Amino acid sequence: MSVFLQIGRRPPEPEPEREPESGPDSTPPGLPAETRVFRSAHGAHLFVADGSRIYDLPEATAARLEAWTAAAGAAAHDPAADTALAAELGLPLWGGAGVPAPRIDGTPAAVPPLASLSLNVMQACNLSCGHCYADEGRFGGSARAMPRATAFAAVDRLLSEAAPGAGVVVGFMGGEPLLARELVHEVVGYATRAGADTGHAVRFALTTNLTTVRPEDAELFAAHPFTVAVSLDGDRAGHDALRTAPGGGSAYDRLRAGLDVLNRHGRPRHLSARVSVTPYTGRLKDVLEHGIALGFDEVGFAAVVSAPDPAYEIGASAFAGFLEQMTECGEAALAALAAGRPYPFGNFQTAMYELHTGGHRPYPCGAGAGYLSASAEGGLYACHRLVDDPAFRMGSVAGGSDRAARAEHLAARHVDRAEPCRSCWARYLCGGGCYHEVARRGRPGCDYIRGWLAFCLRAYVELTESAPEFFRLTTPSDLPGDPAGLAR
Repeated sequence: MSVFLQIGRRPPEPEPEREPESGPDSTPPGLPAETRVFRSAHGAHLFVADGSRIYDLPEATAARLEAWTAAAGAAAHDPAADTALAAELGLPLWGGAGVPAPRIDGTPAAVPPLASLSLNVMQACNLSCGHCYADEGRFGGSARAMPRATAFAAVDRLLSEAAPGAGVVVGFMGGEPLLARELVHEVVGYATRAGADTGHAVRFALTTNLTTVRPEDAELFAAHPFTVAVSLDGDRAGHDALRTAPGGGSAYDRLRAGLDVLNRHGRPRHLSARVSVTPYTGRLKDVLEHGIALGFDEVGFAAVVSAPDPAYEIGASAFAGFLEQMTECGEAALAALAAGRPYPFGNFQTAMYELHTGGHRPYPCGAGAGYLSASAEGGLYACHRLVDDPAFRMGSVAGGSDRAARAEHLAARHVDRAEPCRSCWARYLCGGGCYHEVARRGRPGCDYIRGWLAFCLRAYVELTESAPEFFRLTTPSDLPGDPAGLAR
């Protein structure tokens, strides 16, 4: 087999050799879970889940493998027959001469040092949005603010549990964190000084509705390494339909005024727009291009899967339309980038970068691993979406992170131990789905995720041919992360 593309600037390193696990989860899931045949304008290709690798594939081999995996999907697969076919076709899996052992197996990840911590400095909000997972920051409880002593202690906890000399991220979440602006400013100064003392470079992230930003906030964002994510739901009509401002004013007009403040007094290093997609969201391409026209460095979409009001949730039947619209946005990004024009569609850019660098992981994000979130009272939780959920409590600011709880979390939620994830070819790109959403709604969007990633595989091959310079110019700092820029 001739290699067409080996994803990544260099092949991802294999995991150290170790004894394979035994038990029900150790049975190999077979070729349908390990490979995916797809086609681009340049021919047929093979995606290998382990290491997220792409190879050129002769059409006859592609057709035979598709027929085999289709038959295997309709019945229990035969691991021996899968292995024999893989050897006959020369598929670049593992176990053969010169082929490394699998990079991921069912072994849980070790608990890493902390790398990022978000502070829920204000568990209250000045807007009322039915689709907000945080229930206006209250998380099902009452509105409250984080005391100064708790915030400073949280910074100390992050620095004490971080790897020596490693960069760390302090995030500000809510509710609306700028309702606690004095605390935000104090924490930035404190964390910068404390990080200098301990040898940790500190970066910052903040998620905001941008309706209350002031010149001094903009100056703070410009003076320090900040990533700021803004909640945007479309143009004026679309945004105001989902966000109720006090006194009946326009939340969109206040957002636009906030953008003017940033443009006059200082922009953060990275300014992104995050669109929460509900059944009421308009055409995604229109929303995307509206956000780009507003001057955001990138615009990304996330389907609302779990909300206090179920009317705002994207159900299983709506995901087909969501995929169609996301693909339309992706095609626009592919065409623009191939022609040498910028088109900062965050979901597309992130997918291209992860494919190019051979991204593959057994978890959806760093929640409960290198990332935790502190509640206003000082409890530590797996992430900012799981604050005050006892099932995801992982220690306290005062007592430290609970390594046993973090280890249990990583052991229980490894994607190769989850059903139906372990039989899915996209599992190491998806990681099994958001913990908050899975805990509350299960996995209604699996077909959407596979469809989106299948499109991205094709787009990646075509973009590497038409605009290889895109990958030379794109670095991790150019790309969005999770909503707070924290979880990965």
